[in-house]
Amino acid sequence: MSEFTLNAEIREDSGKGASRRLRRENGVPAIVYGGKAGSNDRKPQSITLKANELARALEEEAFYSSIITLTVGDKSEQVILKDLQRHPAKDLVWHADFLRVSKSTKIKAHVPLHFINEDSCVGVKMGGGKIAHQLTNLDIICAAGDLPEFIEIDMANVEVGTVIHLSDLKLPKGVESLALSHGADHDTSVVTVIAPKGGAAEEEGEDAAE
Repeated sequence: MSEFTLNAEIREDSGKGASRRLRRENGVPAIVYGGKAGSNDRKPQSITLKANELARALEEEAFYSSIITLTVGDKSEQVILKDLQRHPAKDLVWHADFLRVSKSTKIKAHVPLHFINEDSCVGVKMGGGKIAHQLTNLDIICAAGDLPEFIEIDMANVEVGTVIHLSDLKLPKGVESLALSHGADHDTSVVTVIAPKGGAAEEEGEDAAE
């Protein structure tokens, strides 16, 4: 797993006026919350991040699904990114939320799907099919220490008309699909190899995808 570190300062001021001042000074208002029950560290803490440092981290796909070391003064803690608020028109982060975690903390996360070997997929090369993605990200449940940066789906041997469902994915140990945790009727399609126009397999694949 990639390692990310963010430096922050405790934020005493609150309100819209204080947040506007922070942004003018290259700061991003944020909050960190959660922690072990009964611990003083469980209290929400308002912090300020450096906008340029956060922007660099956000350019990395893995940042969104990794445990981050957050350093506030002389103290460091493990967190994950829970939410971002962005400016509606500009490429600016308005606010960030972080959740304190330990490696055993059970969390819900949103991780990207990486489709590999699409160029050599037999359904495309041999069958003239077309790959159609129904999902590009996956909601999962796992311990924070088991959080994957992404889920990989190998398309090399997928034939025309094949529909890959959530239940077909090979998830890392300790990782569970959030949708499937609600029952088998939530076993939606992830990716389909649709046959060339007019092929029977195309109709089957499209029906399954729907």
